[in-house]
Amino acid sequence: MSVTFPRRTLLLGLSAVLLGTASCGLPRPGPNKREIFAGSVMRRGDAFVVTVDDHVARATAVQPALGFSSSFQTAGVVGSDTINPGDTLQLTIWENVDDGLLAQEGTTATQLTEVQVDGAGYIFVPYAGKIKAAGNSPDALRKIITEKLDAQTPDPQVLIARTAGDGATVSVMGSVGGQGVYAIERPTRTLSSMIARAGGVTIKPEITKITVKRGGKQGTVWLTDLYKNPKMDIALRPGDVILVEEDTRAFTSLGATGAQARVPFETQTLSALEAIATVGGLSSSTADPKGVFVFRNEPAEIARVVLGRNDLVGDQRMVYVLNLTEPNGMFLARDFVIRDGDTVYVTEAPFVQWQKSLSALTGSATAANSINNVASGN
Repeated sequence: MSVTFPRRTLLLGLSAVLLGTASCGLPRPGPNKREIFAGSVMRRGDAFVVTVDDHVARATAVQPALGFSSSFQTAGVVGSDTINPGDTLQLTIWENVDDGLLAQEGTTATQLTEVQVDGAGYIFVPYAGKIKAAGNSPDALRKIITEKLDAQTPDPQVLIARTAGDGATVSVMGSVGGQGVYAIERPTRTLSSMIARAGGVTIKPEITKITVKRGGKQGTVWLTDLYKNPKMDIALRPGDVILVEEDTRAFTSLGATGAQARVPFETQTLSALEAIATVGGLSSSTADPKGVFVFRNEPAEIARVVLGRNDLVGDQRMVYVLNLTEPNGMFLARDFVIRDGDTVYVTEAPFVQWQKSLSALTGSATAANSINNVASGN
């Protein structure tokens, strides 16, 4: 026995199914404002949802402090003529006799080339013995050698030339014109001059960081601060390692913006307004300017100030809300600082979902009409 349903009932049933599917499965870039607020601690969620005001903007305007400690800044400039272990010396010795101790027959001068200062700082000179060279200037060493030879040959004259060796060098690595090991010489005794010697930086100066490692310590400074603040142009020490690198900070942009991507910082500081502009601004066709959110894991010390609480321990999940339509909304977005690892998310305007629902309904009606035609045999 066959069962026949009225055509009206069939069409209504199919329309209800299509409408339910449209309302539940509409595509969107992420949560809406209501869903984000539902995740608040006040609603048994695990994140603090905070509206940005002047107090919040000031409390969260924290940037990593870069610079060199006092031990770096107070270190004096290394004497350009000080002999160090690893240096290479060239000695020329004149003797005031025809048949000298060192000179070959028919000559009065003797050259000792490639005399390297050993790890303990000593050199060996024939008839003068083992002499401490490190820590002396070439002139001071000349006097020492002259005194030791004077007892064996009359009125010796000594000339010393120094070539900086691996005992008075620094390593320069990273984004410079020429990576390598460079000697500390008179023109390159400070950080800026050594970077210039290595060919200068090859990346944008605004986001260039310079790290100096010395023994078990290290310090980092922005390249622009190095030139603005003379105290940051520290004196170098043998064995220093200089690393020039690009800033690695970045934020993530999602939602109704010009781009969904992980975006590197292009400046030392970045505001929420600048972050939005970096990715092409808000989408003029879908974005809700009342729904700009910044997701962040906030250190406890900052979260306590923002929330006015003293019972918070460890990093806190924070969601900062910016409403660009308020009278001071644009100013607050300009003052709110974006930090490394932040996620900037912009919700869609409410009418966008309504428009999608309407499109789904229109599509459902078209489908229902097609079914009606099929059912009627047209």
